[in-house]
Amino acid sequence: MDLRIELAKTLKPKPRDEGALGFGRIFTDHMFSMDYDEGQGWHDARIIPYGPISLDPAATCLHYGQLVFEGLKAYRTPDGKVVMFRPDQNMQRLNDSNERLCIPKLDEKDATEAIAKLVELEKDWIPRAPGTSLYIRPYVLSTEAFLGVHPSGSYLFAVILSPVGPYYKEGLAPIKIYVEDNYVRSVRGGTGFTKCAGNYAASLRSQVEAEAQGFSQVLWLDGVDRKYVEEVGSMNVFFVVDGEVVTPELNGSILSGVTRRSVIQILKDWNIPVSERRIGIDEIAQAYKDGKLQEAFGTGTAAVISPIGTLRYNGLDMQINSGEIGEISQKLYDEISGIQTGTRKDRYGWVYEI
Repeated sequence: MDLRIELAKTLKPKPRDEGALGFGRIFTDHMFSMDYDEGQGWHDARIIPYGPISLDPAATCLHYGQLVFEGLKAYRTPDGKVVMFRPDQNMQRLNDSNERLCIPKLDEKDATEAIAKLVELEKDWIPRAPGTSLYIRPYVLSTEAFLGVHPSGSYLFAVILSPVGPYYKEGLAPIKIYVEDNYVRSVRGGTGFTKCAGNYAASLRSQVEAEAQGFSQVLWLDGVDRKYVEEVGSMNVFFVVDGEVVTPELNGSILSGVTRRSVIQILKDWNIPVSERRIGIDEIAQAYKDGKLQEAFGTGTAAVISPIGTLRYNGLDMQINSGEIGEISQKLYDEISGIQTGTRKDRYGWVYEI
């Protein structure tokens, strides 16, 4: 990739209190951008100072929602190396989203290398405090100016960076989840398996209502029968039932999480029974009543592992593992975060060194 670099004339001050970073509120000095035009393909790859994007008021992304994104992280290891966790998987999933929304595919290797160049330039922004990282947000939006339901002829691929702390203010402490049985997020054949902006816009009403009741997230049920577990708003979900770890199967309406597939691989290597299948919410409630629901946790780039302490469904508050983090949840968090930060051996070749 022919990459042009324009350095910012004035650099921002780095955050002094890394323990108060929050998530996604602070952004680094530079960003990556690349354009697409019909007949020319992807072109003009550049790293430029972070700043506003210029869009025509009729840009199709503003009216018809052709916008997809990804999320991954960069870490600093104890020996000073800068690494990313499985970026190839994120670029592959970005192209899956692109294909579904009729957006031209990116060269995955070039996109990964461009992100690595940006992270290398901004490596001083990577925080060092435990539980912190540099969050990477690649996204693609349509830019052609016209009003009509038709794929755009031009696009922008951009990448921004943000030093972050834990996604949830509770950190690794178990969170409260509300089972959503009124609204639906997606159905098979829709866009649920993609990371398109519309999926998340559709989830906001439920999220607001859940937060008003003291819950951190919602757990979505399927959009047809309204009884099968799908995923949490920002995470895939796992349950430990009578010694077996179960997670909803990928059916076209569930995001194929990078952390999800990592967890499944690790559990298999640990000889812990794990299955991907259709899971009814009533099955989970019955397992709780029978004393067989031992743990529940979410998985995702932002939180890595997020233990679930309380699950509310149909008036029943299921307090899982006495509201404490479970043994498997803790062990998975230690293993994956250890691989990501270089404190544990990467037996899988998941770490990408910059």
